[in-house]
Amino acid sequence: MGLNWDIFCRVIDNFGDIGVAWRLARDLTERGETVRLWLDDASALQWMAAGEAMPAGISVRRWEDSLNEAEVGDVVIETFGCELPEPFVARMVTCIKPPRWINLEYLSAEPYVERSHGLSSPQFSGPGRGLTKQFFYPGFTARTGGLLREPGLLAEQSRFDAQAWLARLGDRQIERRPGERIVSLFAYANPALPDLLAALATEPTLLLVCPGAAQAQLFELQCTQKLPTANLRWQALPYLSQPEYDCLLWACDLNFVRGEDSFVRAQWAGRPFVWQIYPQHDGAHGPKLEAFLALYLADCDADLAQQTGSLWRGWNGLVTWDGALPELSASGAQALKWREHLTSQLDLTTQLLGLAYKSS
Repeated sequence: MGLNWDIFCRVIDNFGDIGVAWRLARDLTERGETVRLWLDDASALQWMAAGEAMPAGISVRRWEDSLNEAEVGDVVIETFGCELPEPFVARMVTCIKPPRWINLEYLSAEPYVERSHGLSSPQFSGPGRGLTKQFFYPGFTARTGGLLREPGLLAEQSRFDAQAWLARLGDRQIERRPGERIVSLFAYANPALPDLLAALATEPTLLLVCPGAAQAQLFELQCTQKLPTANLRWQALPYLSQPEYDCLLWACDLNFVRGEDSFVRAQWAGRPFVWQIYPQHDGAHGPKLEAFLALYLADCDADLAQQTGSLWRGWNGLVTWDGALPELSASGAQALKWREHLTSQLDLTTQLLGLAYKSS
């Protein structure tokens, strides 16, 4: 008999928070747990979870209904510092056995993550007085909480037929032409996009573009006839469910991803990828990007490390990019080596379960 979990998530406009929360909820229920997912906006699940029945064990609840909810789960997860509703916290205090209260933090490769992962925060005031919150940091090393990875994910990818999947992608019947590379693009608005398109157009390329700012930019460039036409063709994609987005990453030779959820899934795909980190006005995204590059390229060939770093920094507006793309086969070998490193560590859900059952 599994535990009952309450996961709270406030949805921001880029859907990364709900993406992580939904993957975690699904993974927990597939391992025998019961989850109530409290959301202030569940509309993104209409496409994020499209094509799948609501998994047994998950109930999606409205955030405001938690204000009067009498029951409290065995484990309460506050995602990304979203701050639990005070009436719900007050009821946590009244439980005969207080729930395990976990703050699931944002993903980062910065050194503070290893220092902060697992730290406890006793509550000395407010509605949660007497309770203890514990910080849980995802990460890329054995001293962190790891990354979300469902059991059997890599085995599923090994059976994947990219050509067949592309042929049935919506009503588009996408097909790779001889000698053509396929690139996926999921990005925030980016002034470096024209430079990237010019670089991609140096070789036959099919660009598959996810909904959002980058897709709108491409339509604008096309309307103003500023889009390269030789060697480059592109296809606008609809919103894809999470399993279908994973398939997109598996089907492509190079993936441009953004934020947190797609960033992690690109690493499990084992394909060359470029991360666009969420830009912050105070410039904090720069050190965060550098921290990950330092880990990812630590044992990389010097030339590949230089080319990869230049592309990533240029795509994120931190330097002027020279327009060179790293060679795909070498980038692919590095991506697979990095994935092997990650699979040697316990995944995030396994670690959360270990923490929860330690106190149950």
